[in-house]
Amino acid sequence: MRASLFVTCVNDTLFPRAGQAVVRLLERLGVEVDFPLEQTCCGQMHLNSGHGAEGRALARRTEAVFADAEVVVTPSASCAGMLRANAPGLPVYELSEFLCDVLAVTDVGARFPHRVALHPTCHSLRELRVGDRPRRLLEGVEGIELVELERAEECCGFGGTFAVRNAATSTAMLTDKLRDVLAGGAEVVTAGDSSCLMQIGGGLSRGRSGVRTAHLAEVLAATAEDPWPG
Repeated sequence: MRASLFVTCVNDTLFPRAGQAVVRLLERLGVEVDFPLEQTCCGQMHLNSGHGAEGRALARRTEAVFADAEVVVTPSASCAGMLRANAPGLPVYELSEFLCDVLAVTDVGARFPHRVALHPTCHSLRELRVGDRPRRLLEGVEGIELVELERAEECCGFGGTFAVRNAATSTAMLTDKLRDVLAGGAEVVTAGDSSCLMQIGGGLSRGRSGVRTAHLAEVLAATAEDPWPG
């Protein structure tokens, strides 16, 4: 099977290891991955900031760039939601959807011997409705110890430009999320959106907590022979 990777601008510029992990993971599962070099932002940030015409134009451009793709896989629920709403002809899947629904696997051969808390991101829960797919994938990882987060489904406070426009409210929401992470004793926080991990990871780093963040793709790509670099 061939899949086209839509890496997203956030991962490309700030979290390239997430995209690299997707490629390692999919190739290990027998998927041939291609990467159209013409891809850019899907337009989500523009749309969220009130620039609807510009955002939708970028979504249509993305649809054209991936026009020949059998399927498009992205390590971002928020970008997948943006494209489904504004480029409905594109066969786009968030990573956990692709693994569970298209490849029909939950055990991907990963090993990740850490205490891990899963943050279910707002777009994955409320827009894509991925349900328990990320958890099912994590439960299949060798050596992992899943830590339950109290109020796990509450927003971390990022929300794209929300964190900038409503900084005080965003910080209060983040404080609640960090409190729950630290109370659970996790070593690593994982999620399917790097933007949420940037928000949570920034708070954990500023508090010198020692707790790290890793994209879901990084957890699932890790093996005994190719462990997570942390």
